[in-house]
Amino acid sequence: MDLPTGLGSFLTSRRARVTPRQAGVPVVGRRRVAGLRREEVAELAGVSLVYYTRLEQGRARNPSEAVLAALARVLRLDPAERSHLYDLAQRTGRRTPPPHPAAAREPGTGPADAESAVREEGVRVEGVPGAGVREEVRLLLHAVGAVPAYVLTPAMDVPAANDLARALVGGLSGGPGGGANLARYVFLDAGARELYPHWDDVARQTVGFLRFSAGRHPGDARLASVVAGLSRADESFRRLWAAHEVQEKTHGTKSFRHPVAGRLDLAYETLLLPGDTGLSLVVLTATDPRTEAALHLLGSWTAGHPEQSAGKRRPASASG
Repeated sequence: MDLPTGLGSFLTSRRARVTPRQAGVPVVGRRRVAGLRREEVAELAGVSLVYYTRLEQGRARNPSEAVLAALARVLRLDPAERSHLYDLAQRTGRRTPPPHPAAAREPGTGPADAESAVREEGVRVEGVPGAGVREEVRLLLHAVGAVPAYVLTPAMDVPAANDLARALVGGLSGGPGGGANLARYVFLDAGARELYPHWDDVARQTVGFLRFSAGRHPGDARLASVVAGLSRADESFRRLWAAHEVQEKTHGTKSFRHPVAGRLDLAYETLLLPGDTGLSLVVLTATDPRTEAALHLLGSWTAGHPEQSAGKRRPASASG
């Protein structure tokens, strides 16, 4: 499977999205396409039609910074899409792709060693690729135990999470196809549609993040495997992947409909872990007093039911 699909495919998809009116191009007669033509993009960006055609066909290498900036302007790319454009362009040999997190582990910190090394209550390491999470990160997850927090890889594997995060999101306790992976949970676990009241938005964001990761980590075999598996298993995923939408999940809000805590509206912050290539720390916090109380309730229930988590078993006392 061609995971990132290439610079040309991305340019074609973005060109089809921009209307002549948005680009300030006069419309004369009937048009066969709603978006811009190749020659219109080339003229607006100040490049030759031959060169732009070669870019879309994947036959032009190493476009300059000036050309990329002009294309981003003409195609009205947002910051995440602009970053994705540069990532795709740089795959032509100007930089070495970053190693997969699993390949960057120090000796003795593989999944089995990480699992046996966990001693702090409230932090668990899932048996997924790239589970070599540093001890300091696990300590941090334990320290922020009053709010949900977990570690995320480019493929949306979750190698470590605190108990409150596991209680909130069933996908952090594993699911269809193996260990904890949020993308598989969203598309393949029926519990996700119950947990997320705005499931369609979550699905689009999930695919957008995977496509962004595909541009930034082109050599990530685990990411390719996750995308290929979801493409085979789910029609909704195939449709969203074909749309070429890109999202960099740095911060935002997300709603949950939990069987114990009820409705929760949580703000999330995604923090890169500079010492761990490709890994991020995701922390969720309450946005209002009602949600803060609901999180406290979920934490109290989790302490009394440590073996349970969202999406595994609905307790008799559940509400919401």
